[in-house]
Amino acid sequence: MSDPPATLGGMTEALTLLAAADELLAATRATRVERRDNVQLEALALAVSANLPVLLWGEPGIGKSAALQQLADRLEVPMETVIASIHEPSDFAGLPVVGDDPATQGVPMAPPDWAIRLKRQGVGLIFFDELSSAPPAVQAALLRVVLERRVGSLELPPGVRVVAAANPPASAADGWHLSPPLANRFVHLHWTHDPAIVARGLAGTWPTADIPRIDPRRSGSALARARGTLSGFLTARPGLTHHLPADAEARGGAWPSPRTWEMALRLLTFALASDASREALSTALVGAIGDGAGLELINYLDELDLPDPNRVLANPDAFALPDRGDRQLAFLTAIVSAVQSDTSRSRWEAAWTVLAKAVDAGVPDVAARAATDLAIMRERSWPVPPTIDAFVDILRLSGAL
Repeated sequence: MSDPPATLGGMTEALTLLAAADELLAATRATRVERRDNVQLEALALAVSANLPVLLWGEPGIGKSAALQQLADRLEVPMETVIASIHEPSDFAGLPVVGDDPATQGVPMAPPDWAIRLKRQGVGLIFFDELSSAPPAVQAALLRVVLERRVGSLELPPGVRVVAAANPPASAADGWHLSPPLANRFVHLHWTHDPAIVARGLAGTWPTADIPRIDPRRSGSALARARGTLSGFLTARPGLTHHLPADAEARGGAWPSPRTWEMALRLLTFALASDASREALSTALVGAIGDGAGLELINYLDELDLPDPNRVLANPDAFALPDRGDRQLAFLTAIVSAVQSDTSRSRWEAAWTVLAKAVDAGVPDVAARAATDLAIMRERSWPVPPTIDAFVDILRLSGAL
């Protein structure tokens, strides 16, 4: 039996009204973006470019999720959102699936649907929201996902970036402090709102940040300079290599460890090889190794100003060794790293010329470690340079001779 005409007419009118409402709703969501200096967005883009897990800390409703969606749209990649607080540990560790012969084949751990979709796409953002509302058991299950990119028996592709967001425990629903092992896997960025940006955004224009552009010509020297810088810094400040904070709240944030120093190395390398701003790098470094170690490293970077090791290797006779011991160590480490990344006889011999300047300056002990590493790279057909004489005893003790 068909509906009465009056009823059909009423439904048609209601659908027309809803269609008009939907059209107006779409208009409110239609905004544009503009390139604008925003340190938070730039630091996020730098960390995502370096493929480091990022955790955005901020009060509810200030635009953390919107910023990530905007970044995904800018990159033209899919974003999968997973509310960590409403999932079970097995949703991240995988669900056991019994096959035909478990005694022989084992029991694989089936991944969830969002992981399968990202695997098929090959690229994308996985966004774990409400992380500080996830109980300890769920946080423990996320450890392998964040660091090793493994979800059950599935390994996420290298093109998938991991990003998370959390509210401070005081403002989170059933908030928990992050466990130290999970916190130590993230670059922590504190997200705040700028009233001027919000006002312009409500007028229809929101800021955006580009992924840093890597210059291939700078990549080799960038890594060498980053290695030299961090090696020199930690040699001067060994107590900052690992420092687990005493209170639970600080342990749930950024603090220095060998793992986060590796993150700092990657951030510094990407910044030196790209057009990333100094402010974005500083923000990301503090987010990786914490306030204390981060601020010390930033001051060290400002004073260090290492020359390009590849340029020095091209003309070692024109180079003057720095006066300060920490700068000498950092630079010599960078020289060795540069030779290691692109080893040839001419570059190897040029490095020995640089080390000889340390001997002439009266600081052979500073060059001793670099000399050991450099000697190991020698091919049997290469003649031993005369400048090696100053390091013979050290090289024999180390086994390099």
